[in-house]
Amino acid sequence: MPRMKGAELIADYLIQEDIPFVFGICGHGNVGMLDALYDRQDKIRLISPRHEQTAGHMADAYFRVSHKPVATLTSCGPGSANLPMSLACAQADSSAFLAITANVPTSQFNRAPFQETYHYRQAGFPDVIRPYVKRSFQPTRVDMLPLALRQATALLTAGRPGPVNLDIPYNLFQEEDNVDVPKSGSNGLTSRTGASPEDLTRAVDLLTEAKRPLIFVGHGVTLSEAGVELTALANRLRIPVVSSPNGMGTIDMTDPLSLGFIGRNGTYPANQAGRHCDVLLTLGARFDDRSASSWIPGYSWNIPPTKLVHLDIDAQEIGRNYDVSLGIAADARTFLRQVLDELDRRGKGANDASEAWGTQISEWKARWQETIAPNFEIDSNPMRPERIVRDVQQIMPSDGILVADSGAHHNWFMQFWSARRPQAMLNSWGFSAMGFGVSGVLGAKLAAPDKACVAVVGDGGFTMTPHVLCTAAEYDIPAIWVIWNNFNWGAIRDLQLGAFNGREIGTSFTRGDSDVPYNPDFATVAKAHGIDGVKVSRSDDFRDALDQAIKSNKPWVIDLHVEPNVKPPSVGTWELPPLQHPEPVFGEPWTP
Repeated sequence: MPRMKGAELIADYLIQEDIPFVFGICGHGNVGMLDALYDRQDKIRLISPRHEQTAGHMADAYFRVSHKPVATLTSCGPGSANLPMSLACAQADSSAFLAITANVPTSQFNRAPFQETYHYRQAGFPDVIRPYVKRSFQPTRVDMLPLALRQATALLTAGRPGPVNLDIPYNLFQEEDNVDVPKSGSNGLTSRTGASPEDLTRAVDLLTEAKRPLIFVGHGVTLSEAGVELTALANRLRIPVVSSPNGMGTIDMTDPLSLGFIGRNGTYPANQAGRHCDVLLTLGARFDDRSASSWIPGYSWNIPPTKLVHLDIDAQEIGRNYDVSLGIAADARTFLRQVLDELDRRGKGANDASEAWGTQISEWKARWQETIAPNFEIDSNPMRPERIVRDVQQIMPSDGILVADSGAHHNWFMQFWSARRPQAMLNSWGFSAMGFGVSGVLGAKLAAPDKACVAVVGDGGFTMTPHVLCTAAEYDIPAIWVIWNNFNWGAIRDLQLGAFNGREIGTSFTRGDSDVPYNPDFATVAKAHGIDGVKVSRSDDFRDALDQAIKSNKPWVIDLHVEPNVKPPSVGTWELPPLQHPEPVFGEPWTP
């Protein structure tokens, strides 16, 4: 065995695993690791953003685009304490990265040295993040590193993907031992489990006998890279498809069978199909409250009487919120291939009821389009939200990647965006972390340097993490930020207006005690960073600016002034007990 420093072992293992980037920030706790990376710059690249949260969001978005995990590196104490936001965001959406955190030297455990978390457990930082990772490993000797590395990297993508923590005491980076770089932890590991023959038979029976079948897809279909199979099944049996935001694009959303997002701010046809379907095949989706109208019967779903076939790689999600007629713990792509093979064996296609079901759905789609279409043509100053979605859709290349931050703007994109491909609309859905879109677009662009990567972010979210501009300029990452500037925390302001009789406090950005809207001049802020920026408020100017930004292949900021008093047309509901849930503004009461 060669004699190696712990940091050298870690770096060589990352290189062996084809991890191209470490998104990390220096600190006294990880200088030993930085020194090892110095000697390996031709094989693994360190990108150093200005905040650890951004490093995590970059790694998260990189995985969502490439489905290949990268690593983050943070120092002990505050450095790693800035990471839980992005770990929680990744975990909630089943996204993976290896979070290497530094800790105090083992010889100083439990002595309260500089930045040790020690009150309940020595070197207790892993306790801080355990709720937000699949597992935390804390080796205390160099000879423990090979096993920890192998197990940690294998766990990243085994089953349901998620972040994993490797917490390294300071001295392990510098201490030496006779160790080998371990073999890959993922060699021979597969999560492509399928359904049993009995469950497959029953699932196909339910689908082929259904009069009003529906498929609901979530991030599990995206992660399984099952878009081809999903599209084939939908078209074979003429089954419409609704999706969660992280499932968008697994079927081309311009396909007539794609009905869009279901839930509070979904589309009318999607919610109508959800309410009226008799068999629902759910693939890799959790039935969270926003895509299920808070589980209140009659708004998005009626389970039962709808028969639910629920498939997920994570068995604990099956039946969490709805009783299942059939639950299957399996990989989405493997299962879909099994279904297609079984249909081939039976010689089955769409049944006679599919035409009537399709006609009903076409009527719902026509009614919805008749209502919403005029708003996409309104040219106003400041711009209407619908027009912004339309303009971004028309200007961005069809293979471009949209990275949405959390905020009011996200509701509009969930409702009206048509993702053409999988892994091309990135959302912080489960944890809804502000900063994901602002920071994540950097990771997305590094994962897909040949594609246009556009982040649509709120003015509030952008001012939480504006230091991303430094990173874009330093590393020449041609990301584009469209700042949805409506001078308020729009989503919460709308909640105050709707549920608290307009008693607005703490949600509008104004100067002093006045009602005068205030925000920085974001275009000037961009230029101060050496980045192109422009302020716009009309459609023609916005379209030109976005087109120029994409073609420039440079970092860009578009400060876009948006009409703040137009709200998405709710077609479902969202309950925040004990508040009374609001009724949809479009649609009709449920009748069985």
